[in-house]
Amino acid sequence: MGSMGEPQYCDVLLVGAGFASFTLLNRLRKLGLDHWNCYPGARVDSDTPIYQLFDKELWEDFTFKERYAGWPELRRYFKHVEKKWNIEDHTEYNKHVDGAIFDEKKHMWTVECSDGTEINCRWFIPCIGFAARRYQPPIQGLSEFKGDVYHTAVWPQHGVNLKGKRVAQIGTGASGIQCAQEIGPIAKSLTLYQRTPNFCLPMNQRPLDPKEEEQKKKNGDYEKAMNDTRKTFSGFTYEFADKNTFDDSPEEREKFYNHLLNELGGFHFWLGGYKDYLFDDAANMEAYKFWRKTVLKRIKDPEKQKLLAPEVPPHPWGTKRPSLEQRIYEVLGQDNVEIIDVNEYPIERVEANGLVTKKGLVEVDVLVLATGFDSVTGSLGQLNIRATDGTTIADHWKDRLQTSMGIAIPGFPNMFFLYGPQAPTAFSNGPSCTQFQAEFVEEAFKRIRADGITRFEATKEAEDDWTKRMHEKWDASLFPKAKSWYSGANVPGKRVEPLNWAGGMPDYCAALYGSLDHDYQGWHTDKTKQKQDTAI
Repeated sequence: MGSMGEPQYCDVLLVGAGFASFTLLNRLRKLGLDHWNCYPGARVDSDTPIYQLFDKELWEDFTFKERYAGWPELRRYFKHVEKKWNIEDHTEYNKHVDGAIFDEKKHMWTVECSDGTEINCRWFIPCIGFAARRYQPPIQGLSEFKGDVYHTAVWPQHGVNLKGKRVAQIGTGASGIQCAQEIGPIAKSLTLYQRTPNFCLPMNQRPLDPKEEEQKKKNGDYEKAMNDTRKTFSGFTYEFADKNTFDDSPEEREKFYNHLLNELGGFHFWLGGYKDYLFDDAANMEAYKFWRKTVLKRIKDPEKQKLLAPEVPPHPWGTKRPSLEQRIYEVLGQDNVEIIDVNEYPIERVEANGLVTKKGLVEVDVLVLATGFDSVTGSLGQLNIRATDGTTIADHWKDRLQTSMGIAIPGFPNMFFLYGPQAPTAFSNGPSCTQFQAEFVEEAFKRIRADGITRFEATKEAEDDWTKRMHEKWDASLFPKAKSWYSGANVPGKRVEPLNWAGGMPDYCAALYGSLDHDYQGWHTDKTKQKQDTAI
C-alpha cells in the first residue's frame, strides 16, 4: 500500500463483502495476489448446507442451528468466516467507492473513494450483489406523515417495537411476507397494501440436530450436496422431474404435487416439479390449481381468498419468485389484518396520520415500505465506473441490457462483476452462483498470469451473442407473462427485459469456460504493459 496522500496499490480490488467477495478473496490470495475489500455499506430461502461458502475449511467446524438461517445466524456465520480466514487483514471497512476509471497507459484502474483517497489496482471486481439499491415509490405526501417510516432494506439494527401499533405495509414481496408474518400477531392492526399476491410456499422450517449434522459431514453428505448443485438448473441440490405434467395421471400428479409442496417443502414445488410447467400454459395451470387448493384450506374469509389465491392467477405460477412462509396465511386471515388491493384502490396520498385510498383514510402509527429494490441492474448502474471511452455502465445499458456472460462488459477491461445482471443470479441459489463464477475468475487469472496478459476485455461479439441467447431462453418460457423484478417491471418507467439467465447453471458455466478456449475467443488480450513489482 502507498503512504498517506499517495494512491494505494493492490493487484485486485474487491468491492463488497458477501459470498462472492469472500470466496474470491480466499481463492485469489492463494494465487499470491494482494487483495483489498471495501464495504459499501430476514431469513434465507436456501436450506442448509448449501447456503454457505463451499469450503470444507469453513463448514467442518460450523453448523447452522436451523434448516433456513435467519439474519442473526448469518451474522454468526460471517464472524466465523472473518475469524477463520483472517478477513480483517485484507479489508478496509466503511470505505465507499465513488467512481473508477481505467488507465490505458498502465493497464490499471484508478478507484476513487468518498474519503478522497485513491486506489490503483490491476483488477477491479465489484461484488455488490443484485439488491444494493432500494426502491421507494413516489408516494404523494409521504414527507407529511407524522408516524414512523421504515424501509425493509434499511431496517434499524436495534429492531422496532410494533406491539400494539397500527401498522400499514406497502408490498408483498419476500421482505413483505416475512414482515407481515411477524407484525400481524403483535400489532393492534395491520393494513397490507397489495398489488400482486405472493404465491408463497411452505418453508417447512425445523431446528437442526448438531450431532446429526456432524454425522452428515463425516459421511460426505455436505460435500455431495455442494457438488450436486453443479448439475442442476438453479444451483440447488434438486432438479426438475424428467417428465411432463400430463405424462402422469391426475392421481399421480396429485401425489407428486403433495410430496413436493407439503412433504419436502421449500422450493421443491418451484424448482423440482414437472419439467414443462414453466413453458406450457396448461401444465402451469395444473400446478397453480393444486397450490391454490392447499392455500384456500388455510384462509376462511372468502374476500381474502380472492385476494391471496384468485381463481384466475394474475401471472403463471412460478414466474415471480415465491416466498417461503411458515404461517403467513393464518396471520393474514386474522381479524386485525386488512388487505387492500391497490389495483382497485390505489394509494392516493399519505396524510399526517395515515394513508388515503378511495376506501377512505386508514389511520396508522407506523408505515412499512416493503417495496424492494431496483434489482439486478440498479446496483452496478448507480456507480460512476467509466469505460475506456469515458461512458458509464448506465450509459452502456441505455438502450438495452447487455453483458458478456453476466460477468464482464466490453469497454471495461480488467473488470469482472459477480452475482449481477445476465448471470443465473436470481434464478439460482446465491452461494452456488457466486462459487462457480469465482472459480471461473480464478481459472482466468491462472491462465492470464501464465500468459503474461495485463489487459483483458470482453469482445463485443461475445456480448452480442450472450444477449441474443438471453432473450431466446427468456422468450421460450412463461416468464415474460409476469410483471416482476426478474424483468425490471417492479420499478415504474424501467425498461422491461430479461435480467437473469434463464438457461440453467450447467450451460452458463460451460459458456464461461468455453470463452477462454481457442486462444481466448471471447476476449481481447494485451501483454504489453507489465508492472514489475506486482504479481499480475
